Amino acid sequence: MNEKGGWVYIMTNRPHGVLYVGGTADLIRRVAQHRIGEIDGFTRKYGLKSLVYFERHEAILAAIARESALKKWPRRWKVQLITKDNFEWADLYGGIV
Repeated sequence: MNEKGGWVYIMTNRPHGVLYVGGTADLIRRVAQHRIGEIDGFTRKYGLKSLVYFERHEAILAAIARESALKKWPRRWKVQLITKDNFEWADLYGGIV
């Protein structure tokens, strides 16, 4: 069986603001949905439009497992993950479209 790869990502509303960890098979489409507020829920409620972290996984099941693990991490670990490669909390969306 061929598994489609997946992505794990983190959205925020501002540097060191509210964080959302998500997973998807189509990162560009999913982040675009968050940015325009297309999907009702947490990201829309808190205005989370900035993509500050993402990682690719070859298998969607690996992405799902990683997303689940990250959601259980303490906030400070998530902040460290973001700032390791994105110290200024820049919106990374422009670099993937």
